Amino acid sequence: MLLSSPFPTHSHENITKHFKPRSSLSLKENSLWKIEKGVVRTVTWHQDGTIVTLGVWGAGDIVGRALSKVDPYQIECLTKVEVSILPLKEWYPLTEVLFAHIQQAEELMVIRSYKTVEIMLMKLLGWLAKKFGREVETGHLIDLRLTHQDIADMLNSNRVTITRVLINLEEQGLIDRLPLHRIVLKEEELWHYEI
Repeated sequence: MLLSSPFPTHSHENITKHFKPRSSLSLKENSLWKIEKGVVRTVTWHQDGTIVTLGVWGAGDIVGRALSKVDPYQIECLTKVEVSILPLKEWYPLTEVLFAHIQQAEELMVIRSYKTVEIMLMKLLGWLAKKFGREVETGHLIDLRLTHQDIADMLNSNRVTITRVLINLEEQGLIDRLPLHRIVLKEEELWHYEI
């Protein structure tokens, strides 16, 4: 979601920082991060170490510790990321950010509610294609380089199951798996999962 409200630019803290894939953004209680480029995910984990993906965020989205009461809480870069620091004391359009977080939580909750991993995975790929994909000749390229474990974490599944389902979806002609964990979701085949 791109916010239409202007962000303050007069703070000495409002600088751009760069992070590598798989690094974590620091958690500050008095500021948020505006994603300028790249994709991050917010996560928590159970006592047994099971990762729970809370959201996947891209350019224009706002993330930060101040938006969550979940503990533990981490913001992990899925790609190279460029972010700006937004001090809370100078920033006022928080309502729009809260709406974006609520909407994404609801979308992911619905995706995770399907009865089979295959349908959950197709719905997740459709959602990722809409949010982060780009059109290519054969469908929508999801160029996030998500590992099978990343996808399993998002769906509360396991890596082995996700690998098996991805192979099945590819055999059915619903997706193309490319090098570097990239996926093309074939648009013409998606209708089967929209029913």
